[in-house]
This record gives sequence, structure tokens and C-alpha cells, in this order.
Amino acid sequence: MKFKPLLDRVVIKRTPEESRTAGGIIIPDTAKEKPSQGVVIAVGPGARDEAGKVIPMTLKEGDKVLFGKWSGTEIKIDGEELLIMKETDVLGILE
Repeated sequence: MKFKPLLDRVVIKRTPEESRTAGGIIIPDTAKEKPSQGVVIAVGPGARDEAGKVIPMTLKEGDKVLFGKWSGTEIKIDGEELLIMKETDVLGILE
């Protein structure tokens, strides 16, 4: 990928949602919600404070994260659907 996010932005690839329930019922595409978790695939250098000093990012490439339902901006790069959002829009890291 030839895209580098700026400042405190991250690029996230959504993880695919399960197409079956625990009971084995198949969920049709029209009833599925977009997942609110994904993997960080690129991070910016970090935000700047009032003095202009760069505050390093907490997230790193490969982190599995949760984010809000309406967070980020959807983009398509090299045929992949990705999200760009600020680090503050990420709710937490899955360990």
C-alpha cells in the first residue's frame, strides 16, 4: 500500500463478520451490520501539542482494535475497503 496517514490518523481494515449465528443460522448480507473491529495497517507519526512537539502514537501496525459504529471515513485503495480515522476514535485494543 502506498498510503501514509498524517498526524494522529490510522488506517484500519475491518475484520469480516461471521455469516452464521452460534445456532447455525445463516445471516443474509442484507441483515449484516458492518463490524466495529479491525486491524491497524498503517499509522501516522502522531499529533502535535501546543508547543509543536510530536506526541507519539499509542497504536501500531497489526493491533486489533474496536471502534465506534460511525467512526472514520471509508476509502478504497488497491481494491480494498479501508477506514481512516483519528487515534482518538479508536475505543480500545483487543489483546
